[in-house]
Amino acid sequence: MRAHLSAYLSVACLAGCVSSPAAAPAAAPEPPVETTIDVVEREWHTDVCIRTEDAGARLMPLLKGYDGSRFLCFGFGDRHYLVSRERGPMTLLSALLPGEGAILLTILRDTPAAAFSADNVVRLRISQAGSMRLQAFLGDAVQLDGSGAPVRLGDGPYEGGLYFGATATYAGFYTCNTWTAQALRTAGVPVYGPVLFAEGVMRQVREAAAAQPAQTAP
Repeated sequence: MRAHLSAYLSVACLAGCVSSPAAAPAAAPEPPVETTIDVVEREWHTDVCIRTEDAGARLMPLLKGYDGSRFLCFGFGDRHYLVSRERGPMTLLSALLPGEGAILLTILRDTPAAAFSADNVVRLRISQAGSMRLQAFLGDAVQLDGSGAPVRLGDGPYEGGLYFGATATYAGFYTCNTWTAQALRTAGVPVYGPVLFAEGVMRQVREAAAAQPAQTAP
């Protein structure tokens, strides 16, 4: 009986080997899909720029009438200060108090580096998931009217610039740079602490860029 059992197990093992081919070597994992964003420093102000091709359906209505763009740069600020273009001391002081915000969208047909000087622009690589989160953040940042259309406040200070109502409130403790830092954190960029000034954003952004592999310009 033991001999019969031993023979049966041997046959079973051989059959198992024949029916189960050797496993193929595991394929190397594919790198995650990535895209890039640019962070722009304009003296005391900062912007976040995305490629037009990365703009989702919620952002495309902002581009109506601006065909052929390559990059979209988003910034935040005090609505009265930006739209009225008053730069007196009382306007500056009033911007420290909580008030309505505005989004400045700059539509570029060239790269941010060409538009604002390469020294003022830092390029960052982000994941596709981070890009989707950033798109949602930017979409949520724009105020909509009762029909669901973006609330347009007028033309920006230069060609390709547009002002839209913002859903966030501007204040001395929530500035354009605080907003930029929040947008970058949403995209997965490590920006820490309360950030009020452009230097606080750009220092951390440059550190994050230096930690990433070298990139090729478009």
